[in-house]
Parts: sequence; structure tokens; C-alpha cells
Amino acid sequence: MGEVIPHWLTKQAFLAPDKCAIETDKGESISFKELKVASEQFARKLAEAGVGKGDRIGILSTNQQAMVIAIHALSYLGAVAVLLNTRLTEQELRYQVDDAGVSLILCNDQSTYTEDNWTGDQRLLSFSEIDQFEEKPVILQEELDLEDEFTVIYTSGTTGFAKGVIHTYGNHWWSAIGSALNLGLDERDKWLATLPIFHVGGLSIFLKSVIYGMPVYLLEKFDAKTVDQAIETNGVTIVSVVTVMLQRLLSEREGRRYPETFRCMLLGGGPAPLPLLEQAKKSHIPVFQSYGMTETSSQIVTLSPEHALNKLGSAGKPLFPGQLQINEQGEDGVGEVFVKGPMVTKGYLHNPVETEKVLQDGWLATGDLGYLDEDGFLYIVERRTDLIISGGENIYPSEIESVLTGMKEIQEVGVVGKQDEIWGQIPVAFIVTNSSTLTKEEIDAYAESYLAAYKRPKKIYFVDTLPRNAANKLVRKELLHAIKEDG
Repeated sequence: MGEVIPHWLTKQAFLAPDKCAIETDKGESISFKELKVASEQFARKLAEAGVGKGDRIGILSTNQQAMVIAIHALSYLGAVAVLLNTRLTEQELRYQVDDAGVSLILCNDQSTYTEDNWTGDQRLLSFSEIDQFEEKPVILQEELDLEDEFTVIYTSGTTGFAKGVIHTYGNHWWSAIGSALNLGLDERDKWLATLPIFHVGGLSIFLKSVIYGMPVYLLEKFDAKTVDQAIETNGVTIVSVVTVMLQRLLSEREGRRYPETFRCMLLGGGPAPLPLLEQAKKSHIPVFQSYGMTETSSQIVTLSPEHALNKLGSAGKPLFPGQLQINEQGEDGVGEVFVKGPMVTKGYLHNPVETEKVLQDGWLATGDLGYLDEDGFLYIVERRTDLIISGGENIYPSEIESVLTGMKEIQEVGVVGKQDEIWGQIPVAFIVTNSSTLTKEEIDAYAESYLAAYKRPKKIYFVDTLPRNAANKLVRKELLHAIKEDG
């Protein structure tokens, strides 16, 4: 048994029972006491449905209050929440739930999946269907062991197979503490959540909420006008965004200043273009760049408020509990970023080989290239050599290549990211085919069955050969050069 703390929601409901925990743009709100009661009731209904300690339960939902209640309910039972991306195809979902050993999938009431059309082996029930269950008189957890597994979130693997990142209660706890020590806490704080809760960046906001006693302004999806209004009139002080969101907010704002109460845009999801950061600076919008990944339970490096403007383009310094080092530096100081700290995952679910590859003496090899300036601030040069970041979503070329080569007409595939003004990057594919009749439309139709929409190539080039080096490895830089020539 590791270090034990009181259940964080129960504790916050005791400390500030009537304080708002969640409010929405629809005028709905729920206090910490009400959130605790609703979560405990849902936990007992889940127990009646057969959920117990250690069970891995899938959650497939858009941003909804019911989803937050379900996550807290699982913590009261000691069960593990496997958070599932709603944009995945059924085949992708089935791989993840099978790999995780999920016994039950909970989904929002508007989900396209139902118990009748889900073809996997797992039970699938909506939040409202669970609400129809009786409450089973079970003992709920009053304490949280920081070493216990709490969530699993899948991240694409460089081999084309998704990997389940394990997060303990301690990982999430230290992530929240590290953020607070950097940003500070203000009694007026209200964090707007528009990032998907099934991503660690979105989930972390709701765990910070119960640890800090801070209200969250919940949006089901991003809308620049709604976010702008929430900052202007609803007292929002912090917003987590990715680059494409910041671009749209700047356009919506048209140079007008935010209220003095607005503290920051916490920017993640990959390095932002310097011109965008300079535009935000001119508009007096405080943007704090951050660096993190699913494996670090959200941010692990973040710019502090006092350096937000004079270190433009930097991801900052490690949060207080975190450590950072650059290994195998070249003459320019660029090398692989390694991080360490209590917010770093203990490994990948059912994947000791990949775990051993990335975790070395407690240090996580991120695969990202970066350097430190003379003051110790981190600058990311490249988010993993081949990684494509589109609208904040991580896309691995090898996953797309693996899928497309499943077509018998396709001999070879090379995928790279093309710069895009809206999404940052979009995936494009270079294809060597053994068929003279294969069309782009047929490839699109095939990809639609196996890949989420954001992963599908937005442009396809038919080529005779792919560039390879002496070791027969694909030279992606030459593909990127071909894109530039094509315009």
C-alpha cells in the first residue's frame, strides 16, 4: 500500500459543500456536495450492474456532466476508468477495450453505439440506462491509495498499435499540485474545459477542480464565440487550449482586451507558431505554453506567469515535482527530452516491452527533440520525429501506413504531415500501387472503415517509388520536400 489520502471529492464536499463544482453554458450548475451525492449514487448503481474494485470500465462520451459523475463514481468503487476517444472507428475502439480487458462500456445518451449495435464482447450501457438500476448497498472508498491505478488513456504507438497509458491517483494528484505551484491559486479561479475529457488535458481540469475546490465551466465542444463570452461575462479565469483554438479565439477577439480577471490561456498540444504567440502578445492575451503528454498526466513543463512574455516560444521549466534533462545533445544543444517525476506513468498496460523502452531508471524518454537556453528554459524543436499534430490530436504516420497497406492494391505507403493554417498539420499519403485502376476515392472509402476522420489522409499522391536510405528506411524529409514543391 502506498500513501493514502482522503477521497478528494468527499473531502472537498466537506470543506466547501455549497461551492459550485461545475457549471455549463446552458445555465446548469452543481455544487461539490451535489456532485459527491450524484457520484456516490451512480457508484452504487454501477455496483448493481456488476462493477467492482479493479474492474476496467470504458467511458465513451463527449464532454458532459454525466461523464464527470461516472469517472468519480468509479473512483468510489476502486474501479479503473478507460477513457475512449469518441472519434475512433469501431475497429479502433474494439482493439482498445479488448486490450484493456474492459467488461462494461458506459456511453453518453447521444452515442451512435447501443447495446444492440455494438459488436464487441463488452456490455454497453448509456448513463441514463445505468440510472435506471437500483442502488446496491456497498461500502464506497473513503480513501485513495496514491499507488492505485485510476485511469487508462490510449495513445497511438509508433508501431501502429495504440498503447494504454496507466495513471495512478498519485500521478493525477502530483500533476494538479505541480500546476498549482506554478500558476498559483486565486479564490476567483474558474477553469473553462472545452478540451475532450477523454484526453488527459481535459480530464486533469476536473481532478484539479476537486483538489483545489475550483469551479469548472464545462463546454461539450469548442466554440470561439461561447468561450469568448464565458471569459467576458461568466468569470472564467483560465482556459486550456490547443493552437487551432487560440487562432480562432484571437480572430473572435479582434484585438480587444480580456477582463483583468482573466489569468491565462494554457496552451498545449504541440509547439505554437511564433507569429501566433506574437499576435497574442500584441492583443495582451496571456498565453502560457506548456509541454506534456499522456505519459506525464498532462503538463510537466510550463511557462510561469512572470516569463510568459520574455520567453516567447519556450515551454518553460519543469513543474516543481518534475525534472528534465536533454540527452545525446548535438553541437547545437538539441537532444532528446527526458523527464522524471511523480506525475509520470508507471508504464503501458499489458506492454512491458514498450514500457522498458521508454522508462529508464525512472526517466521517461519522450522521443521529442529540444534544447535548454542559458536560463534553463525548454524549447521543443520537434514533437517526435514523425509525429503529426492536427488540431491538438496526435497522429502517428506508421498507424496510417499500417492500415492502408492492408489494401491488396497498395504496395507501399509513406505518410507525413503537411502544414495547414487551420489544423497546424494534416496527414498526407504517398502511395505505391500495383494496380493501374486504384483511385483516391477507393482509398478514402477503405480508410473510413479503419481510421478516425482526423487520421485519414487529406491528400494522396501516387508515386512510383518511396525514398529510402541505405538501411532501407523511409526518408520522410524527401516526402516533405515533395509536398513543398507541389505547393
